[in-house]
Amino acid sequence: MNETHTRNGEFGRVAENLYRYSSSGVYYARYRSNGKEISRSLRTTDRALAKRRLADELENASKLDVKVGKMTLEELLRLYVERLGQYAPKTIASRQSILKIFKQTWPHGLNIAVHSISTGQLELWLASRRANFKNASYNEYARFLRHLFELALKFRVIATSPAASLKGLRVETPIRSTPSWEQFQALVGDIRSQRFNAEAEDSAALVEFMGLAGVGTAECANLLGEHIDFGANRITLYRVKTDTAYSIPIFPQLLPFLRNRESKGQIQQGQKVFKIRDPKKALTAACKRLGFPHFSPRSLRRCFITRSIEVGIDFKTISSWQGHRDGGVLIAKTYSHLRSEHSDAMAQRLVIH
Repeated sequence: MNETHTRNGEFGRVAENLYRYSSSGVYYARYRSNGKEISRSLRTTDRALAKRRLADELENASKLDVKVGKMTLEELLRLYVERLGQYAPKTIASRQSILKIFKQTWPHGLNIAVHSISTGQLELWLASRRANFKNASYNEYARFLRHLFELALKFRVIATSPAASLKGLRVETPIRSTPSWEQFQALVGDIRSQRFNAEAEDSAALVEFMGLAGVGTAECANLLGEHIDFGANRITLYRVKTDTAYSIPIFPQLLPFLRNRESKGQIQQGQKVFKIRDPKKALTAACKRLGFPHFSPRSLRRCFITRSIEVGIDFKTISSWQGHRDGGVLIAKTYSHLRSEHSDAMAQRLVIH
């Protein structure tokens, strides 16, 4: 039977799974999914567009798993928590904080079916939180929602994510202070000269290594004696943020420092190379004593990168030394102004005698 009569019009079959309602001209998709009869408006009176939307509708229906199709938001959040362990500790703490706020402020209850949550509902929730945080925080909340519903996609609870279209807000690039090479050397000397501080030498050693090698505190904390291979002239580092290992050369500026520590028995198999995990306190105190701007441990890495650019090393090479896998895109985006400034300064040397 090709037609179904209703009170206001007729559903006429025009193709397999495609019907047209006579009184409005709107096309409908009608099909069976997991043994259930589905009838859904395709929201168009254009047959060509209706056929394309029907194809999308059928494809999405094939992606769903009837066994988990009724999953609630509370169940999805529980799955999300179980998978937080894959992130770095700082990220875990941030996501747990966002998760707690989400549970407390989500207005539709946690028993709502995941498949019934709309993009509009997510946008309204984000908008309600907008006044409480800056753009960077807003972006973290939007990222949380995208990751949450990506998990629902993986479990075939939904065919399309309602959070996929949530966009981040523009974040102004903060002004980050970076020590010059001379300031870096002065900081190391000042920290080392604090004779009444039992940790002065250990703190100075960590700061010096970070500036000479361009390495962050997390990588230094995981550095063991066997990771330094003088024969191969390489140092193996572990980048916690991306859960990957990478290596850097033992730079000429770094070799005397490492040889000195080796001669003192401070580089040994199975032992951490540095006793101090974070030089922040020592660095802050040194900046105050020397009258420098506040430099954080991250500033030391920026100092290394800046100097590398100034001596002419290309972005791709510097990027590999930082454990990046983008071929230098991030370094170029962040430090391109330094390349231009250095290029302009070098151009001034082209004078006619």
